[in-house]
Amino acid sequence: MAFTAKILLLGSGELGREFVISAKRLGCEVIACDSYAGAPAMQVADGFEVFSMLDESLLRDAIERHQPDYIVPEIEAIRTEVLAEVEAQGLTVVPSARATIMTMNRDRIREVAAVKLGLRTSRYRYAESLEEVRQGAEHTGFPCVIKPVMSSSGKGQSTVHSADELKQAWDYAVANMRGDRSRVIVEQFIDFDYEITLLTVRSRDGVSFCPPIGHRQERGDYQESWQPAPMHPAALAKAEDMARAVVDNLGGYGIFGAEFFVKGEDVIFSELSPRPHDTGMVTLISQNLSEFDLHARAILGLPVPQVRLNGASASAVLLADRASEHFAIEGAADALDASGGEVDLRIFAKPSTRPYRRMGVALALANNTDSARELAASAAAKLKIIYK
Repeated sequence: MAFTAKILLLGSGELGREFVISAKRLGCEVIACDSYAGAPAMQVADGFEVFSMLDESLLRDAIERHQPDYIVPEIEAIRTEVLAEVEAQGLTVVPSARATIMTMNRDRIREVAAVKLGLRTSRYRYAESLEEVRQGAEHTGFPCVIKPVMSSSGKGQSTVHSADELKQAWDYAVANMRGDRSRVIVEQFIDFDYEITLLTVRSRDGVSFCPPIGHRQERGDYQESWQPAPMHPAALAKAEDMARAVVDNLGGYGIFGAEFFVKGEDVIFSELSPRPHDTGMVTLISQNLSEFDLHARAILGLPVPQVRLNGASASAVLLADRASEHFAIEGAADALDASGGEVDLRIFAKPSTRPYRRMGVALALANNTDSARELAASAAAKLKIIYK
């Protein structure tokens, strides 16, 4: 069978699953990798590998055996020095090995944004011990946010209001960090009006943007997102300029999820991911091309047209509340029976649950973002995880 390209996907969660579907539509062969069998992306890929991507020898072996045209990271916990080595040998890492190394660690991407590019960020310090956390908090003041330099979906993140809470926040960050770096960032808590994700596409056609996405978090993890997020034109222009500066510095092709805090017309850079963003799940219903479609097109060097919104849209997540390997998800019929808009679902088919694990998402399209948010939340609430 002739394929347009062979992709080795490193990380096979729900974002990887949607990317595989988009890549398969463009004729690609995809090998999905993750540390556990039955991961969502593995279920729709052409093949799969089960191993820890922090294991240097196993990662190198998978790359050498498959000889992919593109290596596409979807998670943070990867032995990135291997990616740099194979890129130097001629393989393509998406968007680039340097971008992956810089963005897999919050400290490195923060240095690019704040030091090299001079973008506005919150006050911050890094810490590798509880004593350094205390020193960092003295610099930032209270409240402050403590989070691992390497994690995903907000895991290990805490907002701390007094010195008495620092040890608990440090312990929580260390227990939930990915990789093998016991390092956290202590940063100033920003009194923002709202926060956004600006999906930024770097392709052969240049840099383009999706309409801004608003989102709400709990425990540092996204609970709902909506698009478009209303923004003052001056604030949006600042966010676009910042995002363009960072992605041009990192180089390569693909979609980047740039996160910003916004207060009035002031914009503060927060983080950037070199891949589809969890808050961008809303684009599965909101746009003519989802963030996954855009990522696939940009990677493959295909034209990226102007994004067209289908209308005001929102997403709301379905979370598990306990650990189990014996469960079912019910209520899809009720969730899809919408009035006042349009509803769709993505059930991730993960093989097990754990507290706060994201198991699905409800998507809604309506006349305005408030109505879309209400509709998505209502649909998600009708989905039930039945433990057996």
